[in-house]
Amino acid sequence: MSLAGVEAFWLAVSWRDRLEKALFDDTFDGIHQLAWFDYSLLIPYFILIGILAIYGLHRYEVIWTYFRHKNDPAPRPLSEFEQLPPVTIQLPLYNERFVVERLLAEAVKIDYPRELLQIQVLDDSTDETHPFTERLVAEYRAMGHPVEYHHRSNRHGFKAGALEEGLKTATGEFVAVFDADFVIPRDFLMRTIHYFSDPRIGVVQTRWSYLNRYDNLLTEVQGMLLDGHFVLEHNARYRDGLFFNFNGTAGILRKEMIQDAGGWEHDTLTEDSDLSYRAQLKGWRFAYVPDVECPSELPADTHGFQVQQARWSKGLTQVAKKVLMPILRADLPLKVKLEAFCHLTPNITYPMMILVTALMLPVMIVRFYVGWQQLLLVDIPLLMATFGSVVVFYLVAQRERDPKGWWRSIPMIPVLMAAGAALTVINTRAVLEALFGVQTAFVRTPKYAVGEKKQDAVAKYRSKAGVLPWIELATGGWFAFMVFYAIDTFNLLAVPLLSIMVAGYWWAALSTLTQDWKQRLAWHRARKLAKSY
Repeated sequence: MSLAGVEAFWLAVSWRDRLEKALFDDTFDGIHQLAWFDYSLLIPYFILIGILAIYGLHRYEVIWTYFRHKNDPAPRPLSEFEQLPPVTIQLPLYNERFVVERLLAEAVKIDYPRELLQIQVLDDSTDETHPFTERLVAEYRAMGHPVEYHHRSNRHGFKAGALEEGLKTATGEFVAVFDADFVIPRDFLMRTIHYFSDPRIGVVQTRWSYLNRYDNLLTEVQGMLLDGHFVLEHNARYRDGLFFNFNGTAGILRKEMIQDAGGWEHDTLTEDSDLSYRAQLKGWRFAYVPDVECPSELPADTHGFQVQQARWSKGLTQVAKKVLMPILRADLPLKVKLEAFCHLTPNITYPMMILVTALMLPVMIVRFYVGWQQLLLVDIPLLMATFGSVVVFYLVAQRERDPKGWWRSIPMIPVLMAAGAALTVINTRAVLEALFGVQTAFVRTPKYAVGEKKQDAVAKYRSKAGVLPWIELATGGWFAFMVFYAIDTFNLLAVPLLSIMVAGYWWAALSTLTQDWKQRLAWHRARKLAKSY
């Protein structure tokens, strides 16, 4: 072996020893003494892990609350209206060319007296969706359907602004809202309207289902993530008398409640949660009706999924800044306040995960000398509270959703955790923007109309990822380095979790870069074809 080869080999096998020596102060009788630098790593690391564990324990509490009320009588309307009230259906749009036709086709089929129904198409589109939808609405109006077209020349207030503008001319006592990617069930109104016979009810929220749930691994994981919310969280909060949120779509609201709570406000990106908490602070009650399912479309590409989750994370953090103190000061039961805090603030864990990531390698080196007893006494309880709660939470949600076939979701748990890792970077940025008051536009989630012109829609509406995938590649590389270190130090219990993090970051980065490359290639081909004519 050459001299250069010997030097390279020595560097490869001695890097760990030299790094460890740099982190330690001294030894006494062969027993390592922790230095001040070691404590400066361990203390913040375990504080962060402890906070993450608190949110993990909250997942267990949600499961316990769900099962405590599981056998309660199913929610039913207090009574039924003798005379059905007028209802307005609002359909907010922004550049939804590929789904608007399906949306309107289902909206006009809804089972409700025509003389009591108003359908508002609230279109903020800036592309060909605008003239196409306007013509489509005119055709339906000519056929006698109660459809109205409203177009704004600006996006002031984004979706909240469009809903508020439509409310000015809404004739219904109740307002149902559906996003463009939803398929409205024909019996939706007849199965929800009677809950408002209770004058205290301000919102009826129904459960989402998914048209493209099994299209690919990403959509299947998203279905599992949302099941945790709609199967466990909503049921637990509703039945335990806690605050919960209108989800912005597939629900119906009392117009009087919207006005009493202050109307739609657009200082957050999740106007639905904002209005929900303001209304419940005013004393309005919400009802959750999981038996009514509204099919919708899940983002089919990784970056679309990330953008959607980042908007929700930023918006919910903005709502926390806005309403959390009024909630804590209100004359409410302690359990309501605690649940509201846990519901509104979980996204703060994303920046914490970034800090944990930065500390993980040096902490692994320090803990290598502490002993296996510390692993048993501290690490295992923390891991069960944090990552163990994720596994239990989503498996329970699948078991409750599909008692016979839930076991098929077990192999999906590592994929689900990898998808969660893929959100860390973009959601950290979103949360920090919310905390520091950085205002950004409402970035829509592209809808492709499952099975119809999907590639054209992806090319047209997909947003650019920028430097995000490159950051994710680098972060995945950092975790890969930690995997090798864990193997080198026989810290084998850490290897599966670290490997999931590597897979998550690289999955997000490579799938996004691949989609970007395909999109650029398609653009160049189209340009070359155009020049040939």
